[in-house]
Amino acid sequence: MKWIKQIALFVLVVATTVSCKHSKLLKNPDLDTKYTAAIAYYNEKDYSRALQLFDQMMGAIRATDKAEDLYYYYSYCYFYQKDYTLASYYFKRYYTSYPNTSRAEECLFMSAYCNFMSSPTYSLDQTSTDEAIKELQLFMNIYPKSKRIPECNDLIDQMRAKLEMKDYKIAKLYYRMKDFAAAIVTFHNILQEYPETIHREEILFLVIKSYAKYAELSVKEKQYERFSNTTIAFQDFYREFPASKFAGEAADLNEKSQEILQKMVDKKKDVVVKESKRVRLKKDGL
Repeated sequence: MKWIKQIALFVLVVATTVSCKHSKLLKNPDLDTKYTAAIAYYNEKDYSRALQLFDQMMGAIRATDKAEDLYYYYSYCYFYQKDYTLASYYFKRYYTSYPNTSRAEECLFMSAYCNFMSSPTYSLDQTSTDEAIKELQLFMNIYPKSKRIPECNDLIDQMRAKLEMKDYKIAKLYYRMKDFAAAIVTFHNILQEYPETIHREEILFLVIKSYAKYAELSVKEKQYERFSNTTIAFQDFYREFPASKFAGEAADLNEKSQEILQKMVDKKKDVVVKESKRVRLKKDGL
């Protein structure tokens, strides 16, 4: 137990010494000393202490030849501490301040990448996801021959998949809530925005079901149009997925819709025939 206490005491002494040394650095008015210490902290991955010193120097060093390096390391300090919002801001600021330097491309990419890292799970607000996609596309436009282009495309694909999943879950929620009109619109939007979606087969099937249920709940004046849309949706589905696991249920919905449509047509014909007969009898004075 004695050696454990000795080690603990040694660690405490070292920590106290380091803390005192850092406190003296913070109070030291010499910028070169602070800058050298900040870089040393950075190389030792002590980003918190490095940031404290960089913060103190930011205004005074701005007009010197050390400013470019300071902004570069300052941005990475925030990145390594996982403060991606501030890291993105300072990487972008580096790029706009030093667009012709060898690090400009890297920092513009890192600004976009930080937004990617800030992108939350699909169920949350996707503002940062949209921003990341926009920033990555901007990077690719400015540096179309960059070796980072494949990575940018991969990151964009990941974020588009997240946006797609969010829309897919929303559409299914509308369906479960029996808001079939909203479900239909959202499903169609997904197919238009993400034509290669892995959910395409299911979505096309759910469009059929949504139209059928929407028609059943509609007033009579709207039912013909909506049952017709059910049969059209079935044709779109069957054209792409004739052997689908949903094919049987889809065919039943289509057949039921066609039967209802035929009854509507027959009823309309009967009404026309009866009206014609009534008019003829009236004309004949009968």
